[in-house]
Amino acid sequence: MAHSAAVATPPPKGKESKRRSSTPRRLPYLLIAPAGLLMLGFIAYPVISVFYYSLQNYNVTKPWRNGFAGFDNFTRIFTEDEQFWPTLGFSAQWVVVQVTLQLALGLALALIVNQSFIGRGISRAMVFSPWAVSGVLTSTIWILLYNSSTGFSRYLADAGIGEYGTSVLSDTGTVFWAATLAELWRGVPFFAILILADLQSVSKELYEAASVDGAGRMRQFFHITLPHLRDAIILATLLRGVWEFNNVDLLYTLTGGGPAGETTTLPLYVANTGIEGHDFGYASALTTVAFVILLFCSIVYLRLSKFGGDHK
Repeated sequence: MAHSAAVATPPPKGKESKRRSSTPRRLPYLLIAPAGLLMLGFIAYPVISVFYYSLQNYNVTKPWRNGFAGFDNFTRIFTEDEQFWPTLGFSAQWVVVQVTLQLALGLALALIVNQSFIGRGISRAMVFSPWAVSGVLTSTIWILLYNSSTGFSRYLADAGIGEYGTSVLSDTGTVFWAATLAELWRGVPFFAILILADLQSVSKELYEAASVDGAGRMRQFFHITLPHLRDAIILATLLRGVWEFNNVDLLYTLTGGGPAGETTTLPLYVANTGIEGHDFGYASALTTVAFVILLFCSIVYLRLSKFGGDHK
């Protein structure tokens, strides 16, 4: 007796291979989709809301004045606000001084701890440890150091340098450099970490060949080390410049923008306007202006430095 067996017809090879090839291509996007949606929600919404409120009169203490303002807030910034230009000027000064000194000290420390010597691991840990400390905690440490009763100024007065009861944070002539020193302690490890990581990839054969040709340490630094670190330095200075421009935590905790507004940066002025003045519409307009300034300066800096381009 003949039995007939039903044989399943296999799908066409073209469709099967197409289905298999499309699944791996979609899988990475499916995996990062949740994180992408979270980033979109936590980044896009605040940015859009800031642009929206910058066109509004929005002060919670004066609700009867709230409403659409158009570009009145921006007109007020450039024509009526007497604090905008001084705070912007101090922000530029703060960024230039901080980034320059942090780069120089961070490069020097990276070159030192890149050498082989006894205790190099401990030295690297000591160099990098300030980066792990939060800005508020850093401010607290330096407030104690600058305290007129318990800080180092008391011991300087004991040695005949300065007077008792004086604080470098309350003197307009010393507050800038006092705040600069505190921020340097926290910011230098950032450059040291990035530069040291890039130094690890420099071929030792280049230094050996240069030594054979009679090149000294200085010539090796300027012709081998520095060109190799070019892109790392450009990226680090850009990131740190943006960070220092937006610096609020250390200056707010250390000086509060004082004395007499001597250490008030533009972001700190924005924070005071929004939090203490409750004028969120005007603070949003100031934030928008700061964003445009940062974006413009970043683009110009990258174009002039030719980041990622030919090093020759």
